[in-house]
Amino acid sequence: MKKIVFTISLLLAFIFSNAQKDFQGMAVYESKTSSADFKKRFEGNKEMTPEMQKMIEERMKKMLEKTFILNFDKQASIYKEEEKLDAPGQNGGGMRMMSSFMGGGGTYYKNAKEKSYTVDKEFMGKEFLIKDTLRTYKWNMESETRQIGGYTCYKATTVIPASKTDFRNFRPKKEEDKKEEDKKEVAKTSDGKEKKTSFMDEMDLPKEITITAWYTPEIPINQGPEGYWGLPGLILEVNDGKTIMLCSKVVLNSKDKVEIKAPNNGKVITQKEYDDTIIKKMEEFRQMNQGEHDGHGRGMRFGG
Repeated sequence: MKKIVFTISLLLAFIFSNAQKDFQGMAVYESKTSSADFKKRFEGNKEMTPEMQKMIEERMKKMLEKTFILNFDKQASIYKEEEKLDAPGQNGGGMRMMSSFMGGGGTYYKNAKEKSYTVDKEFMGKEFLIKDTLRTYKWNMESETRQIGGYTCYKATTVIPASKTDFRNFRPKKEEDKKEEDKKEVAKTSDGKEKKTSFMDEMDLPKEITITAWYTPEIPINQGPEGYWGLPGLILEVNDGKTIMLCSKVVLNSKDKVEIKAPNNGKVITQKEYDDTIIKKMEEFRQMNQGEHDGHGRGMRFGG
């Protein structure tokens, strides 16, 4: 009898192990970013006609409303924007460059077991392959619940530093801040020369942002959209105050399996190195624009 029980136990363990190994799912997320701050940037611009403003709003809507697909198993996931063809005459290249500023990218691979991630990004014609360690989120677990797509979800919040290369975090400066900025423009250094300002000096960036996530223990994996992870259930919604990523569809254990592997194209770089590169290029862009106003414009290029 003991041998029979032992044999059954081994069989069940084998079946469960293989079920865990073969487990795979797919989740569709609709991502929407508030355009209020971006509209303020060109409101009141006398040189902009209503037609131009409408065209910009339409392009901004396309850039700020996206669909992403998350394919996952028990250990890893890949998160990628749903591919859509650009309409004839639209500046796809410019939209892709702006997308990189908006936190966009190619394939975002997360390995929860190894606590690592890999993401390929294209910036100004150059391909990068960012490899780094996953952020450890200090989630505050709350008792509040809600239903998302038929799943019972629980609320969790955390506070993280604001990214200096994600333009979703930039806010228009207030009038008092602009006056203070004018003072900085005429400020002098100790040797009597004018104090130079950088690209980041001109940006209004919060120090921290609050993340609100809703996860469901009914799908017991610690994955989520983009770089979010670390909760005892699939994250079905994330809200960072600017962007909401809401799951609209979940498919578990489909017959059509997706290969979940890290991208491998591009110059290998850490997240900090990539961020520093973006800031450097934006500073060059700022100086180039100033040079054009002075009649000394110059182009931007990547070295190496």
